[in-house]
Amino acid sequence: MTDKVAIISDIHGNMDALKAVLADIQQRGIETIYCLGDLAGKGPDGDQVVDTCRDVCEAIVRGNWDALLQNKQEHPAVQWWQAQLGPERVQYLANLPNSHDFWLSGQHVRLFHASHISEHHRIRQDAPAEKQREMFTNTDFTGFDQPEPDIVGYGDIHGAFLISPSHSRKLLFNVGSVGNPLDLPIPVYVVMSGDVGSRASGPFGIEFVRVPYDIEAQVKRAYDLQMPEAAPYASELRTAVYRHS
Repeated sequence: MTDKVAIISDIHGNMDALKAVLADIQQRGIETIYCLGDLAGKGPDGDQVVDTCRDVCEAIVRGNWDALLQNKQEHPAVQWWQAQLGPERVQYLANLPNSHDFWLSGQHVRLFHASHISEHHRIRQDAPAEKQREMFTNTDFTGFDQPEPDIVGYGDIHGAFLISPSHSRKLLFNVGSVGNPLDLPIPVYVVMSGDVGSRASGPFGIEFVRVPYDIEAQVKRAYDLQMPEAAPYASELRTAVYRHS
């Protein structure tokens, strides 16, 4: 029997999108969910998102926003998101692990938020192949107690893709974003299928799933709560164009 694992990332306080994605995951009968960080910030319901992910996710790694929110900030919007989360959730996010490794049909899979260097070190899809191949190395951030991975999955850039960096015989994928996609204005997550936990070679798969939801309900939620930066947030949700582009 083939196992299935759902991988979500970059929810950014968008509970409407998360509910839609979790409903699709449940409908597919998938019980194991990994989250690649950035649970809060940008959207209006970081508290609900954090509580929900703590309940349903088997593993969660720390994102750059999760790290950002732990520090005292002068920015009014960040202060709003911090107050909404409360001290306990902020501390929980700060203490999340750097990465998560597992085996799938003989493939060693590594998941982190942004790169092998840190949750703040960004690697885009158009990065040189040399930089992409470096994503598979062990570092102080990932630890040295595991072999180098065959497959790396990450979030951070809010754009889903799957490639094999040249001369690597490896697979690199970005899971995209559930709550703030910046490629298409439709939440996306990944389903990995195969024999979870097995080091024996066998069939495996990586599938991207897009799940539509009511964007205008999320926009209304942000305005109803008088969330700072609601207007650029609404624009990103509707157009998938980054506010600073």
